[in-house]
Amino acid sequence: MKSFFSKFDSTVLTMAGLRMLSASIEFSAAIVMLILNDVKKAVIVNSLLAIVGPIIFIITMTIGIFHIADQVSYGKLVFIGIGVFFILFGIYK
Repeated sequence: MKSFFSKFDSTVLTMAGLRMLSASIEFSAAIVMLILNDVKKAVIVNSLLAIVGPIIFIITMTIGIFHIADQVSYGKLVFIGIGVFFILFGIYK
């Protein structure tokens, strides 16, 4: 199994691992909602997911941007940062 993972860049593996963690949390929350079988409690669980999603997004983007920072001009990094800001602004507004 080690040779399978050695084919991938460690940054890509980290980013993909965080996305798998996020997916696992989302799937677990869906199961919890089904088990609770109550709309009010399901809304509470869903509100917790609204916190987890953006945190995973920010961490994943930060890891990716740090990895490509030496390959991209400062102007492009500013545009990437502005894009991430607009995504987060759109989520919360």
